[in-house]
Amino acid sequence: MTDAIDTYNKIETEEDDVYTKDGTLDYKNNPANKNTTGTWKACPYILGNECCERLAYYGMSTNLLLYFKHNLSQHSATASKNLSNWQGTCYITPLIGAFAADAYLGRYWTIAIFSVIYVLGMTLLTISASASGLKSICVSKDDCQSTYTQLVVTYVALYLVALGTGGIKPCVSSYGADQFDDADEKEKKYKSSFFNWFYFSINIGALIASSVLVWIQDNKGWGWGFGIPAVAMAIAVGSFFSGTRLYRNQKPSGSPLTRICQVIVASWKKRKVQLPTDKSALYEMADNESAIVGSRKLDHTKKFSFLDKAAVETPSDKLKESVDPWQLCTVTQVEEFKAIIKLLPIWATGIIFSTVYGQMSNLFVLQGSYMYIKLNDFTIPPAALSIFDTLSVIFWVPVYDRILVPVARKYTGNKSGLTQLQRMGTGLVISIFAMLAAGILEVVRLGIVRRNNYYDLKNMPMSIFWQVPQYFLIGCAEVFTFIGQLEFFYQQAPDSMRSLCSALSLTTVALGSYLSSLLVTIVTNISTKGGKPGWIPDNLNHGQLQNFFWLLAILSVLNFGAFLLIARWYSYKKPIGTLSSKFKDDGISSERLTNAE
Repeated sequence: MTDAIDTYNKIETEEDDVYTKDGTLDYKNNPANKNTTGTWKACPYILGNECCERLAYYGMSTNLLLYFKHNLSQHSATASKNLSNWQGTCYITPLIGAFAADAYLGRYWTIAIFSVIYVLGMTLLTISASASGLKSICVSKDDCQSTYTQLVVTYVALYLVALGTGGIKPCVSSYGADQFDDADEKEKKYKSSFFNWFYFSINIGALIASSVLVWIQDNKGWGWGFGIPAVAMAIAVGSFFSGTRLYRNQKPSGSPLTRICQVIVASWKKRKVQLPTDKSALYEMADNESAIVGSRKLDHTKKFSFLDKAAVETPSDKLKESVDPWQLCTVTQVEEFKAIIKLLPIWATGIIFSTVYGQMSNLFVLQGSYMYIKLNDFTIPPAALSIFDTLSVIFWVPVYDRILVPVARKYTGNKSGLTQLQRMGTGLVISIFAMLAAGILEVVRLGIVRRNNYYDLKNMPMSIFWQVPQYFLIGCAEVFTFIGQLEFFYQQAPDSMRSLCSALSLTTVALGSYLSSLLVTIVTNISTKGGKPGWIPDNLNHGQLQNFFWLLAILSVLNFGAFLLIARWYSYKKPIGTLSSKFKDDGISSERLTNAE
């Protein structure tokens, strides 16, 4: 019998070397084999999917402000608000996709199902811009009258896209990171690089969108301009399905919102119960595994100690045959909720940054449309200047990954060079300078307008390329803040709530868009009193757009100050233990032991 047990232990050790230790499964729901699944073998399909999906999204959204203004006959402020509201919705719907992925579908099927909805929306948008019965009635290129039917179809299509992207955005980055085993040090070190290259692939798609597709929309029509992104999205779906056999999949672990509610209810019911002096007396699973499927145990922390009462085991709890999670929660479940609470202040500081970032496809485009947009005989679409944001990201990602990280590592001792919070804070500072650059440019532009009486001249003799610095600075800030945010919310999220936390990080973009819309509404109402043209009139030459950029710069400075205080308070999570056994309940271990005997 002893020999049989030794043989069994040897088999188990060999299995540990072959299978992942993070609980991931292959496409047949068997334990994921490290040699045939995941890592960089699977990532090209995920990165290809993201590249094409972002090409589709930016190919549609980059120039959408001018589509609203010229083809749907909307005023500048109205078009800006409608664009901001739609973009905001695109970053709120990830909460729906994240809940579906974490609780029921898993990340693979969530991405697959919502991608189909996305393709339907893109197809309908193409039809709205190209079908003869739906197209706008145009007197000239910039003077079109939309029909009621076209407006309805356009907005239905756009919000179908918003729903579709809600299932992709919160899952795809986390799904890519899932391809690297956290319990394997060799694989784990590649995860930070994955987030860099993930963002790199996003901007390859954006590069094509902001150059080729924007030119097509301005010169060949919106039917082609929306049709090509629709085809790109179909290719994205194909790329994703192509890698099915190589993917590692996490099991959905049940509703994270339910577990959060259980902690709130249990801690409230036990609000009068005294906490034990020895925190090891709090309720937790006896072995090394977490009670939550797909999650490691979390070490107890001192913050928000009132929630610990949910894990106090009372005499009545001990008398029950089974644990009622609405009465008694494990320490890990309590710590999951604490982790979410700790993330919220960091999350809130991303809202102002997202408001600044959103100006690239909004007021930057409007500003550029009042500058000289000719290069010899070639007309430069104002939205095409976002290509310099993309080029900035493509430049800074490898520089950061290959140069800045190794140099910073020597000074900080941190394997990632900078901590995630340090990286995010650096981006917040850079974004302030982006707003200052945009404001200074507008002051100079309006000075030329006034000196030369160019009030009625739209394409004044000041090159649109003067906008390059503000776009380049935004791109640099993205590499620090957005990529740092992606990695931060993935790493600091509880294992079973990673899609939810990724969606949470994306909602900063949504709220940033809504804040932009709100700010435009407020400043328009205030600045147009007494019959004044206001900061953002239809003719920008009569406006004061620089004041809006100064406002965003001031808000960004205040936001950075708040971030510094919050970052000093924050403590990183400490996972302990292991995930559920990969051979649990499948009969493999007992069968092998029998064979060994």
